[in-house]
Amino acid sequence: MSNYEQKLVSLGLVLPQPLKLPSHMTLPFPWVNVRGNRAFISGHGPQNPDGSPSGPFGVVGDTVTIEEAHASARKVGLAMLGSLKRELGSLDRITGWCRVLGMVNCAPHFSNPPAVINGFTELINDVFGQDVGRHARSAIGVAGLPLNFPVEIEAEVMISG
Repeated sequence: MSNYEQKLVSLGLVLPQPLKLPSHMTLPFPWVNVRGNRAFISGHGPQNPDGSPSGPFGVVGDTVTIEEAHASARKVGLAMLGSLKRELGSLDRITGWCRVLGMVNCAPHFSNPPAVINGFTELINDVFGQDVGRHARSAIGVAGLPLNFPVEIEAEVMISG
């Protein structure tokens, strides 16, 4: 077991299975696209451990609270780590988190997407520490997301051969 996988276990965290898409959806792109020493991670939503999409579903600042959305952003981090482990073989290949774009499905009056995406950033820093986990980040509000997720996040990491 890799060092980062041991860290997940020590934190009591479990990486989810691959996303179980609804039967009407197909994705014509990979979850992780490796190019040289970089891995570009497609937008992920929150997942349950069995790979099913995780709620609550809906709009932050309306039907979803900021606390629920913060927890969803943390689940997105676990989903993303699961995809990275499947693609890279080991999370220990990650040498640095470069950038993160967090999108929050939010009501027009909601003005705090960064507080929601902090759930993701906190998870990454808990698992990887400040040296490897530190990343540039944007957090924006959007009018809707796939599957009515409250949060979707994409990222880029540096990897070793």
